[in-house]
Amino acid sequence: MIDYLIFSKINGLAGKSVYLDSLGIFFAEYLGYFLVAILFLSLLKNSKKYWPMAVKGLISAFFARFGITELIRFLWNRSRPFVENGFDKLTTNQVNLLLNHPATSSFPSGHAAFYFGLSFIVYFYNKKLGILFLISSSLISISRVFVGVHWPSDVLAGAIVGIFSGWIVMKIFKK
Repeated sequence: MIDYLIFSKINGLAGKSVYLDSLGIFFAEYLGYFLVAILFLSLLKNSKKYWPMAVKGLISAFFARFGITELIRFLWNRSRPFVENGFDKLTTNQVNLLLNHPATSSFPSGHAAFYFGLSFIVYFYNKKLGILFLISSSLISISRVFVGVHWPSDVLAGAIVGIFSGWIVMKIFKK
């Protein structure tokens, strides 16, 4: 029930301002590309220092998104908020859906898992850049709720999966 209440508050802000909607769509769909671009630009600055960060960050992100997340989705299929059986039975309110998205399983959020997995590794190597990545990952995650494609618990679980994935990758490479 708390998941639904938080979703209603965040998603309820959508559809009221073209500027806020555009910002939400940008964060949800495109901000992640900028993070990956910044990761590769950091290689130009100091490739010797940042090469291990980029490799470990991408391993962590892909492991979180295509390993752990897909395993959880295989074991537990949760409907997205805009899917009829998942939301409309709780209330007569409609979801403010700002993105076209297939009605695939939503738990945990693959976007949150990917970008938090990447951000954890970046933070380990460069605190200042890592904070930028963590803030951006949070914006991506919250905006996925704002645009109507995830429940708040989806993005929270995705963030936990991503951080856990980063921790595992750091432990493996430490040996």
